[in-house]
Amino acid sequence: MTRLIRFNKPYDVLPQFTDSGSEDSPRATLSKYIDSPGVYAAGRLDRDSEGLMLLTDNGRLQSWITDPKHKMEKTYWVQVEGIPGAEALRMLSEGVELKDGMTKPAKARLIPEPPSLWARTPPVRVRKTVPDSWIELTIREGRNRQVRRMTAAVGHPTLRLIRYSIGAWTLDGLAQGAWEDLEPPRVPGPPKPSQKPPRRQKAASPRQGKGDRPRRR
Repeated sequence: MTRLIRFNKPYDVLPQFTDSGSEDSPRATLSKYIDSPGVYAAGRLDRDSEGLMLLTDNGRLQSWITDPKHKMEKTYWVQVEGIPGAEALRMLSEGVELKDGMTKPAKARLIPEPPSLWARTPPVRVRKTVPDSWIELTIREGRNRQVRRMTAAVGHPTLRLIRYSIGAWTLDGLAQGAWEDLEPPRVPGPPKPSQKPPRRQKAASPRQGKGDRPRRR
């Protein structure tokens, strides 16, 4: 049976089950929260980001979730420095020029602070003299640290980043650090070849010339 798990990753947790970094200062990994051998992450979420991760033991399902050609939307709640105006939101929506090229069209809008949001540990450092606000940003790409680079490019550095959804899966009802099994979807694929043998064509009968009559014996 295929397994699909959703997990609400806390801040400062590596998106993997082992830490190949320094042994002198071990970092928290997924194994601290998920005791389910055989599953692996379908996509990454940076150590300094929070929110939804999907994990599965099925390679085909993992590829279907992460492959950009399937255009699976990912929605983020982004706390940024300052209050983005109409021009900044337009740029985020239409495309931002980054070092690795222009981003694809996205969806961006100002939102109030998400309800029932858990406190981050450690708390976000904000400047008393500069206001902060929240953006809901939906993208169909997966470049390295893309959301942070996008908000910085329009003059509003990211203070806190939470992934709310991947496709139809969301964080709704899932506490920070918690995980649960989901019903795995049916992954679409190419049609199977027919198992029926090819139909045999009837042999064409020889044509008779006009006026010809069969000979009597």
